[in-house]
Amino acid sequence: MEHFDNLDDYIADLKSKLQDNPQCGNSHYNLGVAYLSRRDFVEAEQEFLEAVANSPKMAEAYVQLGGIAMQSGDLESCLNYNIQATQQRPFFAVPWGNIGFIKLQQGDTDKAEQALKKALKYDPEFLQAKATMSSLRITTGDYEEADKLLKDILDKAPNFGPAWNNKAIIDAHNEQWADAKVCIEKAKEFGFDVQEELEKEILENN
Repeated sequence: MEHFDNLDDYIADLKSKLQDNPQCGNSHYNLGVAYLSRRDFVEAEQEFLEAVANSPKMAEAYVQLGGIAMQSGDLESCLNYNIQATQQRPFFAVPWGNIGFIKLQQGDTDKAEQALKKALKYDPEFLQAKATMSSLRITTGDYEEADKLLKDILDKAPNFGPAWNNKAIIDAHNEQWADAKVCIEKAKEFGFDVQEELEKEILENN
């Protein structure tokens, strides 16, 4: 990839490439990613839609479209885009992880588990999917299994906020309040928004 000093130059370069070759799915995709990094969601969405119109097998673009839908709170569209991604690339772990996350949000633990197992089969080190699986285990009351998953994640990625949050939930469940407090502090330090009720409960018990 050529080196650009700033995003605007990179975007301008991609736009000129697209003038010469408007059917290039890759350029549309790259332009979409550039817009995303500027948080221009409307333009990004337009480019990802162009990418899949021109390159229907581009699973990554469907995943990005799903991410934009999630950003605007549209879980159903997010789910559909990720399903389309798995239809184009069945062994691509990311959309399976996303499907698992959405199904868990929707309360469908069976479907969530099926999708997450696929994500972790195709990419055993996929941290986001492991973290979602730990949330699923917490939801179904299997705290021990959740704890094992979290230890594994935090060994490899000690700055992964969602895992610290889940660890706090387990520690609170086990009434290990001092440990839980350390975990919520870590979760917040690494950018995770801890639920107010959880934080309140833990602080009241410390």
